[in-house]
Amino acid sequence: MKRVLYVSSPIGLGHARRDVAIARELRELVDGVQVDWLAQDPVTRVLEAEGERIHPASRWLANESRHIESESAEHDLHCFQAWRRMDEILIANFMVFHDVVREQRYDLWIGDEAWELDYYLHENPGEKRAPYAWLTDFVGWLPMEDGHEAALTADYNAEMVEHIADNPGVRDRALFVGNPEDIVPDRLGPELPPIRDWTERNFDFAGYVSGFDPAELGDRERLRAELGYAPGEQVCIVTVGGSGVGEHLLRKVMAAFPEAKRHVPDLRMIVVAGPRVDRASLPETDGLEVRAYVHDLYRHLAACDLAVVQGGLTTAMELTANRRPFIYFPLKHHFEQNLHVRHRLERYGAGRCMSFEESEPDDIALAIAEEIGREVDYLPVETDGARRAAERLAEMLA
Repeated sequence: MKRVLYVSSPIGLGHARRDVAIARELRELVDGVQVDWLAQDPVTRVLEAEGERIHPASRWLANESRHIESESAEHDLHCFQAWRRMDEILIANFMVFHDVVREQRYDLWIGDEAWELDYYLHENPGEKRAPYAWLTDFVGWLPMEDGHEAALTADYNAEMVEHIADNPGVRDRALFVGNPEDIVPDRLGPELPPIRDWTERNFDFAGYVSGFDPAELGDRERLRAELGYAPGEQVCIVTVGGSGVGEHLLRKVMAAFPEAKRHVPDLRMIVVAGPRVDRASLPETDGLEVRAYVHDLYRHLAACDLAVVQGGLTTAMELTANRRPFIYFPLKHHFEQNLHVRHRLERYGAGRCMSFEESEPDDIALAIAEEIGREVDYLPVETDGARRAAERLAEMLA
């Protein structure tokens, strides 16, 4: 039996969905693979629903999502600065990992944006005792402000470049979840290489990992009926992913519902609060539905006529793959959502980007009326990303 320890980032739910898909493909490629997950809330909710095996040491992990939420304001998250203030949490979580792999032997370690694992292995390469694979869907810290932050992000990127150059054997595989064209046309820093050039030299490309094939969802009208949506309804799903950072966006879109309903009389709006927003804390609005965590939300997104979402990559790419119109509001000062994710979505020709700060409820209501049910012309999203990633991981278990 081959044993794999999988560490999946808890910042949102996107990593969990793609990692479950990759693990499923890996089991098909390699007989007798046992996957243990070192994970925390909200990732554990996805894993439990999928019947995955969660390592008991997971209960000792310091909660990263809670830290990110504590750093956020009204639809605003200085993502890079929040990361810089996370050292204590990251060190604690690496030590949990360190104790697990000291006591139990694994044939492969996988880290999907498990930053603590990747950083401290490069700082302490002698602690590597198994083949190790790294996954990410973006490369490079980018500044959202001029001056001081630009110098800091360049320093962090320079350290990453030095880590890989000085210890090329730490990562046995580095997989980029996407394609070369998805990479922003920026440099890692003034004296550093272009991000795309460096990534192409140091990563393999799996293509995007959505975790599902839209064709397998079948006829859309049948799917709508199965999910309880009537033929004449114009269904709008509002969701902000797996963190509690998006509560302010939910409230503003909910405030837009009465005016949007006047524009679109057949509108049915469903707000998905997610696992870390208290459903009871949201206001009650006549005719508007609020749900908590919804497993397999991608099926509802495939069935909807419009989605209103935050700027996270996973939800936006699920909508792109399902060819559904959507409006997205990147968190202010969140470099990944504003730069990396937006660049990728613009390449696909997907979604309508709006500013939370500059949009009043009436503006959102009008945008809903303009976008709902609109025919889209996105670039197609590949459906074999999980298989391609698993094939590269399976080579390490041969």
